[in-house]
Amino acid sequence: MLRFFRKLRKDENGATAIEYGLIAGLISVVIIGVVISAGQQLNRVFAYIGTTLSSVPTSGPTAP
Repeated sequence: MLRFFRKLRKDENGATAIEYGLIAGLISVVIIGVVISAGQQLNRVFAYIGTTLSSVPTSGPTAP
């Protein structure tokens, strides 16, 4: 039984899996932040376009 615990203590495979999990979690957080930021910027662009288009008169002279 003591050998099992010594072997388990020296085994680092679980630590590697945890490290990969932490890296994947960090990458996910960064991606979510970028997507949220880009979404807010796109929202502002579309709001500007909508405001600009709403100020264009809809009636006027027609092309011949």
